Order: sequence, then C-alpha cells, then structure tokens
Amino acid sequence: MANWLTGQVKAITWWNDKLFSLVINAPIKEFKAGQFTKLAMNIDGKRVARAYSFVNSPEDQDLEFYLIEVDDGSLSCPLASLKPGDEVEISEIASGFFTLDEVPKSDQLWLLSTGTAIGPFLSILQQQAVWQNFTEVILVHAVRTQEDLSYQELINGLCQKYSQLKYVSVVSREENSLGLVGRVPYLLDSGELFDFCGITPSINTSQFMICGNPQMVKDTSSILNQMGYERNRRKSPGHITVEQYW
Repeated sequence: MANWLTGQVKAITWWNDKLFSLVINAPIKEFKAGQFTKLAMNIDGKRVARAYSFVNSPEDQDLEFYLIEVDDGSLSCPLASLKPGDEVEISEIASGFFTLDEVPKSDQLWLLSTGTAIGPFLSILQQQAVWQNFTEVILVHAVRTQEDLSYQELINGLCQKYSQLKYVSVVSREENSLGLVGRVPYLLDSGELFDFCGITPSINTSQFMICGNPQMVKDTSSILNQMGYERNRRKSPGHITVEQYW
C-alpha cells in the first residue's frame, strides 16, 4: 500500500494543447533518476492514481512530471486543470528499476524514447554518474510533430555543458529539418540513426535504454535482438534495458 502525502502544485507549463509539465513540492523519500512515483486525486469520492516518472534530478526539491492530457482521461484531465497552490496526492516512496545502476558501464549509451517517455532520461542526464560511466551518450526523442519536442531549453543546455551528449529528434508525421523522420525501430534497422549520429555501435561498446509505448519498446528490442544485442538481466548482463511507458 502506498503511503500518500499531500503535495502542493508549484507550477504548470503547457508545451502545446495536450502536453504539460507539473511541478510539485512534497517531502517524499529519496529516489533514483529514472524511477517513478504515483500521483493521485480524489474524484467523485474515489482516489484515482497513476504512475509518472520524475523529470527532475533527485537533488532538486521541485518534483517535475511530464504528462499528456488524454481525452476523457480519468486522471490526466483533472491534473491538467490544476493551478499553482492546488493540492495533489503523491506516493512517498518511488519505484522502478529503470536506473543507471542496472546498466553496465560501456563506451556508448543510447537513450531511445517516444513522447513523454523522455522524462526519465532527462532525470538521468542531470546526474553526474552518466557522464562518468559513458564516453558517448545519445538521446533520441521520437514524436509525431515538431511541436511535441518539449524541453528544448533543458536539452540544449545539457548539450552545451556536456560535449559527449548528442541529441536526435525524430518526427513521424511531418518534415524535420534538424533531425530524422520516421520511427525508431526502422531508423535502427536501416542504419539511418547511426549514420546521422556518425557513431557506430557494437556488442562490446554499446548499451541501449528504451522507454516508450509498448509497441515501440517491443519493435525496437526485436530489431536490436536481430543485431545481436540481448536484454540486460542481473545474473546475465546484456545490452538492452527497457521501460514500458503506458
């Protein structure tokens, strides 16, 4: 059973008409970058809760979450209506194993995400461990349209601060002058993603973290399996670490 705390909304940022970020202040327990917690609200006399990953660094007292307002969403719609000063319930203890301590050290770290699933990667990239464990870090964010490419200021700042970081935007429904067009699995299969980055992965030098909708995770994992990469397991280290974001 979750131990619920009352958090206070500090800020809400709308990236477009569906995507928004919620900043909450609450005295939760320490968490690891890449983990998630639960947000909840009382709706019609019933607590409705959903899991959301942290966007912020664990050292940051402002707890930030990246959300999409789903039509008729039982929780996303009420969360989208919150204003600074409003209250929301939050689980005291974070969960999840989509963290760097589950990923073997390597030369390259590929972070492959879709939509709001970029959130845990942004938390990870604000930690020193990632820059100590990997020589090259490639953040890939796949969305439908360019207006869905949120957090550009934070990403640009990270790219300027850390020379080993490369950011690649992928858009599926329109042209993308600054990145690639298509879906992540096909860009991997064709080699277009690697060519665009000018980086060649290999079994001995690369780790892949995949976070996105279940179909993307399944298809991307399958392509990587065909290329010889295997799932990371504690008793048998491999190359692929996944989190389904749905």
